[in-house]
Amino acid sequence: MSEIEHSAAASSANARAGGPAGGSGRLKKTIVMVGMMGAGKTAVGRALAARLGVPFLDSDHEIESAANMTIPEIFARDGEAFFRKKEAQVIARLLEDARGVLSTGGGAFLSAANRRTISDKGVAIWLNADLPVLWSRVRHRDTRPLLKTPDPQATLRDLYDQRVPFYAEADLVVVSDAQTSVEGMVDRVLAALATRPDVLEPEE
Repeated sequence: MSEIEHSAAASSANARAGGPAGGSGRLKKTIVMVGMMGAGKTAVGRALAARLGVPFLDSDHEIESAANMTIPEIFARDGEAFFRKKEAQVIARLLEDARGVLSTGGGAFLSAANRRTISDKGVAIWLNADLPVLWSRVRHRDTRPLLKTPDPQATLRDLYDQRVPFYAEADLVVVSDAQTSVEGMVDRVLAALATRPDVLEPEE
């Protein structure tokens, strides 16, 4: 097992118990947030985990912690293919025995193997934000290695066009817009999860 996989395994063990689902039912499978950079996966995922009283995990953070490098540094040193391989290993490990909310990187759901693993062991929720919203959220950040191009807005548009068909395969879709607060987004996610009692058991 690699150092990165060891880190993910430790996080999984810490999350295994899950804790009580505070006021919204009992979580039976891990909720996996997918979507573009800037869609709000981390902010909404963290707030959702707090609302449910379960652990929050971030696959990018797990990779960075294990490698002791940032995602841009990993891309620069080892390339995207290496990163995607490690990302898949971490996601599989976290889903193996953890029950909580997992935020994934924007490219994670493009892998057919990752999509199968996520839907088999958890539930994928696509936070669907349109391009103007995404651009407004990422334009002033320099932590997105895929946007380090001469025309980052055009690059984002190309990534969006390429990735939307894959995100559309998610189990559930929740619209993410600029007007709705993080807590409002949590309400939307919980409303979508109400259709999946196999994931979130309703309160009696």
